[in-house]
Amino acid sequence: MAFDIEMIRSRYEQIADKIEKIRSVIDHPLTLTEKILYAHLHPESPLQSYGRGKDYVFFAPDRVAMQDATAQMALLQFMMAGKDKVDVPSTVHCDHLIQAKVGADTDLQVANDLNKEVTDFLESVSDKYGIGFWGPGAGIIHQVVLENYAFPGGMMIGTDSHTPNAGGLGMVAIGVGGADAVDVMAGIPWELKMPKLIGVKLTGKLSGWSSPKDVILKVAGILTVKGGTGAIVEYFGEGATSMSCTGKGTICNMGAEIGATTSTFGYDDSMKRYLESTGRADVAAAADQIREHLTADPECYANPEKYFDQVIEIDLSTLEPALNGPYTPDLYTPVSKMKEAAAANDWPTDLEYCLIGSCTNSSYEDISRAASIARQAKEKGIEAKSQLTVTPGSEQVRFTIERDGLIDDLESMGAMVFANACGPCIGQWARFSDPKNAPKNSIVHSFNRNFAKRADGAPGTHAFVASPELVTAIALSGKLGFNPLTDTLTTKDGKEVMLDPPTGYELPPKGFAVEDNGYNAPAEDGSGIEVVVSPTSERLQLLTPFEPLTQSQVTDMRVLIKAKGKCTTDHISMAGPWLVYRGHLENISNNCYIGAINAFNDKANTVYNVEQGDYMAVPDSARHYQSLNIGTVVFGEENLGEGSSREHAAMEPRFLGVHAVIVKSFARIHETNLKKQGMLALTFVNKDDYDLVRQDDKVSIVDFSDFAPGKNLTVRLDHADGSSDTFEVSHTYNAAQIGWVDAGSALNKIRGL
Repeated sequence: MAFDIEMIRSRYEQIADKIEKIRSVIDHPLTLTEKILYAHLHPESPLQSYGRGKDYVFFAPDRVAMQDATAQMALLQFMMAGKDKVDVPSTVHCDHLIQAKVGADTDLQVANDLNKEVTDFLESVSDKYGIGFWGPGAGIIHQVVLENYAFPGGMMIGTDSHTPNAGGLGMVAIGVGGADAVDVMAGIPWELKMPKLIGVKLTGKLSGWSSPKDVILKVAGILTVKGGTGAIVEYFGEGATSMSCTGKGTICNMGAEIGATTSTFGYDDSMKRYLESTGRADVAAAADQIREHLTADPECYANPEKYFDQVIEIDLSTLEPALNGPYTPDLYTPVSKMKEAAAANDWPTDLEYCLIGSCTNSSYEDISRAASIARQAKEKGIEAKSQLTVTPGSEQVRFTIERDGLIDDLESMGAMVFANACGPCIGQWARFSDPKNAPKNSIVHSFNRNFAKRADGAPGTHAFVASPELVTAIALSGKLGFNPLTDTLTTKDGKEVMLDPPTGYELPPKGFAVEDNGYNAPAEDGSGIEVVVSPTSERLQLLTPFEPLTQSQVTDMRVLIKAKGKCTTDHISMAGPWLVYRGHLENISNNCYIGAINAFNDKANTVYNVEQGDYMAVPDSARHYQSLNIGTVVFGEENLGEGSSREHAAMEPRFLGVHAVIVKSFARIHETNLKKQGMLALTFVNKDDYDLVRQDDKVSIVDFSDFAPGKNLTVRLDHADGSSDTFEVSHTYNAAQIGWVDAGSALNKIRGL
């Protein structure tokens, strides 16, 4: 029986009546996204037609999922909310704190020893508050959710930006910060601006070397890392129904790379097959009864331009395999053009490592297609020129591919199998002893993100994103420009041979199997469980509420940093070695903005402190101003906070006395996280005003006391030479969000209810 089956059945029993009421109010055919969103309206948002991209709306998601790195701060906040138990089904997944180094067994044991304090904390909090707990080695949050919890027509939030992976099973699944998760777990209505809708029509059918990964790589190339911001992407068409459920999950997973709120597909037979194969035939049977409500009305797909704000069409029959990168997931290069692009851009072409797996591409289908390439290599006498690594997405997948001989196939070409965890995908990879001074190099992987220093901490690593089967083929050649559709490989006896296109299985022919999936159910009654956090711990720290901002605090602030160019959450709050401090706000704040490039000197982690009269590390400068009761402000350019959902990128500057972040544009989750922590997230009305900011300015928000929805604020820059500049900044705060600022944070507001 599926997890939470009674909740799912209850949702399905109500859906026909809900859709009928929605139709009575919204007088046009409904997209799948609209059906799910309007069916999950919270009572505090009455049923009415809400403006896309305009109106803030309250929702009631069905469930919450948290990974261990973000769960620490989320649960530390939840402990302050005064609740005895979570209000919706919730889970914690221990996947981020396992470093990939020598192999699965050893790496997992080392991680268990190093992280025992944190794991024990997460397990005890989960036990106390009724939260399901998936221990280290159980698998990556998104793969485990797809295998166990995702269901067509549902709505969930997760404290990881790739939560949209569950859209592969027809959900609206949205990545959020921990404070949003606290809202939902505490029974508070969850707020989201009604998203715009992007429709992607998929025609034709994938074949040969092309894969679902190539679909999202193409979409990222079209929309860029900002193109999906504030929108939900809904895929449809014959090409959509022809793909596997896990292939759909890959596409939805990487929707985070275009800034989309989430992505989803309508319920179809591939989802039914996946549900049945993963032990949820009961969910499939219930979904079949209401199939018409789990996809869009036919008119929406027949005339998508009438019902979506933007429509993209991709012919899968002509889609070429591609690689995206380096340094950004939207730099699209078809495999046939990569040799030329690498030469033109001086990208290193020798590959020491090629990596497959992760939450994005670790399904049975993915691994079986990659394994088919490895079998060919063995049969044809081809030796790999690069080290291949494999990261299974869950213990269920790992156990099944081992049983079916797929791990043996991959190991026959020298593959190294890492633990069922995030590993290199999030920087948990012990590749270099001195990453800062590592040589310029390239890697190819099937992960989602490829920002600078993302995988191995080395700024000189050029990371390219591709499908697992293409990555495996490239590993055999050892060259970035290798194109398996046209290029040959040399066998051990000197013959030139070509690889055949990959083959694989949508689902394991013998079914999935697992001996221990790593799940621990919470206690029925957690009232007697005590959660202990040592006051001397270096890993965990109880939180102290933030104080509300005042007019005096946002007057005569100093510039902490004026960030130049791309500034992701990895620049603001790095992962990798800093993951150990995710539950200790004071300690992890020592990485605040250390990866951002200072616009005044083109250096990272070197900013001018006016009071000190010298250059300092960013956190040190912030602490120095803070010791003098001087607030600070951060300036930035486009899409600030792109990347992971980590609210540490908002909590750290808040903790260090940053009162406002003023940029040309924000990534959605980061803007929300700043709001939740009671900070000012402001946007230049005239983007050229960014150029007015000098490093020794005093910065004042002169009319903060008049802060109101829809009303711009005024910033004055008092320059050291006695001159000044004044300009307007806009914001997207509504009355409730201004209430968070007035209270000091959204959590303070919850505690005051």
